[in-house]
Amino acid sequence: MISLFELLSVLVTIGALFSFASVRLLRLPATIGTMVLSLGASVLLIVATPKLPMVHAMAERLVQQIDFNQVVLHGMLALLLFAGALQLDLKHLRRQRVPVLVLSVVTTALATVLVAVLMRWSLQLVHVELSVIAALLFGALISPTDPIAVLDMLRRAKAPPELEVQLAGESLFNDGVGAVIFLALLGASAGGGYPSASVFGWLLLLKAGGGIAMGVGLGYVTYRLLRLVDDYKVEVLLTLALAMGGYALADSLALSAPLEAVAAGLLVSGPGRSRAMSELTREHVERFWELVDDALNVVLFLMLGLQIVVLPFTRTYLIAGLIAIPVVLVSRFLSVGASVQALGLFRRHIPGSVAVLTWGGLRGGLAVALALSLPRGEGLGHDMLLAITFVVVVFSILVQGLTLPMLLRRLLPRSVS
Repeated sequence: MISLFELLSVLVTIGALFSFASVRLLRLPATIGTMVLSLGASVLLIVATPKLPMVHAMAERLVQQIDFNQVVLHGMLALLLFAGALQLDLKHLRRQRVPVLVLSVVTTALATVLVAVLMRWSLQLVHVELSVIAALLFGALISPTDPIAVLDMLRRAKAPPELEVQLAGESLFNDGVGAVIFLALLGASAGGGYPSASVFGWLLLLKAGGGIAMGVGLGYVTYRLLRLVDDYKVEVLLTLALAMGGYALADSLALSAPLEAVAAGLLVSGPGRSRAMSELTREHVERFWELVDDALNVVLFLMLGLQIVVLPFTRTYLIAGLIAIPVVLVSRFLSVGASVQALGLFRRHIPGSVAVLTWGGLRGGLAVALALSLPRGEGLGHDMLLAITFVVVVFSILVQGLTLPMLLRRLLPRSVS
């Protein structure tokens, strides 16, 4: 039996070495480089399994020690979403609140359904069966986009602030919306049924609304406490307490903990950072949460790599993953296009924005987290969905992420670049 400390030690040590190699040798951002190295290490371990069975056995023991549902959905996700919220400028978000709301809610819900329908139809063409509930779960976990990966790439490409806020804001809020849809589907699957539209509406109103209200309330209390002290160590601890304590409280009350974390993070990002923190405190808070986010993303990809080693990664799973790439992109294009066209009735949109929002909708930490939390059995296709998610996330970050700057330069007019 491996202790929790030993497990964390292994993950952190490998993550640190991979991050070092990413920056020093590959000249890539730590997250992208870690994914490349995790993928390479997983492939090597799979190839070496027949000759080194003890390696496979060790990886299997490590995986069995991790309760991914608890570690990811009820732990790491709180810190990932809170860190993402801190990256967003609240003033710019207010100006873009209507597009962000439409993109995060309508686009995510529509993309979930489109992905489910197209995946089932596409897989049937190659004689692979995927249940309706499994297809919907995949749609829910893969439709939200990753705010940290998106922000990093947009800033490198010097995207227009208006488009940056729309894409980053959507990515941040659709994490919470996607998580609500995913958890509702997961709960319904455990009962052997399917949630109705009225159930979804009630869940979004009660869980999402309650989570946001709690996040705003706890964020305001933390903001008042931040104004009473000028010590960056204490203030960093207060933000950490808000991220963890608020998420745990919302989780225990069956509210949307992901949206609570987003709302609380925005309170710290906006009035908390501008009115309650000194320049020294702001610098330490930003660097602390940047480090937390990078470290957790590295650990997430390592955990996925461990899962891949013990998965029966068959030819069928690989084909399904390759099919999922265009399915996800087409679903994203159609759902974003519908939302942008609807918004165009009331406000102008940047030419080329649909293509940028489609290609820039990177998948990352949340998709991995939700896929890892899927229970085995119950007809949910755990292994297949995890393998498909892995393929889509790898393509998203390595191909879409690295080519997004070129797309921005080509599509966006000079007047907004």
